[in-house]
Amino acid sequence: MIAPITPPNALSVSNLDIWRGERCLCQSISFAVISGEALHLLGANGAGKTTLIRVLAGLGRADGGELCWRGQPLRESGAEYRASLAYLGHSSGVKLGLTPRENLTAAGALLAVPSATDATAALARVGLTQQADLPCSTLSMGQRRRAALARLLLVRVPVWFLDEPLTSLDRSGVGLLTGMLKEHLTVGGLAVFASHQPLDLEPFPVKTLLLGEVV
Repeated sequence: MIAPITPPNALSVSNLDIWRGERCLCQSISFAVISGEALHLLGANGAGKTTLIRVLAGLGRADGGELCWRGQPLRESGAEYRASLAYLGHSSGVKLGLTPRENLTAAGALLAVPSATDATAALARVGLTQQADLPCSTLSMGQRRRAALARLLLVRVPVWFLDEPLTSLDRSGVGLLTGMLKEHLTVGGLAVFASHQPLDLEPFPVKTLLLGEVV
């Protein structure tokens, strides 16, 4: 059984504004996600889903509002927050000249905390045992996406930010990701994902954020 992630986790956003030039992508967004919950970001192409998720992950700048982690503003808990999250972008982000194993080894070397599992176990979980030592340039797009998903298994952090995580995944890959998310929520993690498609995470609550409205 996977040990729970402690202490209890909560990510809250109050009156968040994001502008790009003269265009307002997000205005007065407020929501909260706690342990065992997921937030699904919805919107048309260009609606700002990727920009918002990058801001939440600390990879972009907001123009107003406040983000709090475990009840503390990021100006007070920024370092702790950055060490508590994992980000998977729209692009798989694997280096094509390296093998899946080498990609994970390189990612593990950059971790600020010890790995929760090794590359062999992570690659086996995502179904890449036989492809572990092949150059990623020879893999299909779906296999490259699985290699990217394996990075989430390297370390147990409370917050997952996933931008279009279903990209290039077949039905079994969607099932793999769904199972990984459910395990993450079971042990007290939380997740924010942007996707045009829903994910069945029952029995865990999934909030939906659409154009600033949480339902």
